[in-house]
Amino acid sequence: MRIIVTGAAGFIGSNIVKGLNARGVDDIIAVDDLTQGDKFRNLADLRIADYVDAGVFYERFARGDYGTVEAVFHEGACSDTMESDGKYMLHNNYTLSCELFAACRAQRTRLLYASSAATYGGSSTFREQPEFEHPLNVYGYSKLLFDQRMRRECGGDFARAAQQVVGFRYFNVYGPREQHKGRMASVAFHQFNQFRTEGKVKLFGEYGGYGPGAQQRDFVFVDDVVAVNLWFLDHPERSGIFNLGTGRAQPFNDVATAVVSALAQQRGGGPMDAAVAAARGLIEYVPFPDALRGKYQCYTEADLTALRATGCDHVFATVEQGVASYIATLVAGSPA
Repeated sequence: MRIIVTGAAGFIGSNIVKGLNARGVDDIIAVDDLTQGDKFRNLADLRIADYVDAGVFYERFARGDYGTVEAVFHEGACSDTMESDGKYMLHNNYTLSCELFAACRAQRTRLLYASSAATYGGSSTFREQPEFEHPLNVYGYSKLLFDQRMRRECGGDFARAAQQVVGFRYFNVYGPREQHKGRMASVAFHQFNQFRTEGKVKLFGEYGGYGPGAQQRDFVFVDDVVAVNLWFLDHPERSGIFNLGTGRAQPFNDVATAVVSALAQQRGGGPMDAAVAAARGLIEYVPFPDALRGKYQCYTEADLTALRATGCDHVFATVEQGVASYIATLVAGSPA
């Protein structure tokens, strides 16, 4: 089974390669742009058949240069929600994805691609239907535009898809192999480093009708993201656009206390709640930044109705479970 993973040296892409390797699959063509050279670390301990630069991949794939390919996991994208260059964003996230879809359709190759919960933007309902899609930035719009294209090409219920096409609306993913993402790395990653350097973690104060640290997101562990991707690989008859979150919103305070508690346990301490951590000076609340006002989702929670209707019954980790596992990996200094 030959598999292509775009964005293979990135966060979710490298974890998908790892998940495939765990199944004994190593005929994998890894596609990425290693201008940011240190991303190689995400691939160094993994098994692949070939590496192809993203600048030449799309044209070569369309020519059929890679032979029979069972499926493409399309994780390559500009994921910086603060990027304001719309032309750049639309080329990377929409135009190249359309070219990839056309090539997959011509070669009868399955396409499993990364969409985003940013497609919902200012909505308070997170269901895979057009009336709830209100992106707040050009990143969210670029992802929505491709979802809309897939609906047109495959039919609203994807019944016209000639082969499997699946879009995953990722919510707030965290976990190993995200160290290269800089400001776009997860809250858990930044809080781990803050605690290591400053002895405390920082959270936004009051905003949007939510108290300090009380804004809520659907935080999903990357191992769960991989498990759902691979479930669909095992079920080629299932197509559509699906939320990929836990279906459970938790406040940022929960992430902070999970990080602080996990690190405290490394030092012989025990778990604590947000109030105790704040009282001890381990959590600090900072003013909400003006640059994010009007562009920030204070609440997200994946509606998993459509996902569960496919038969996927994967059990997702809670923040407490996932963050504890992640912190153990960070402490060990391992990308795995």
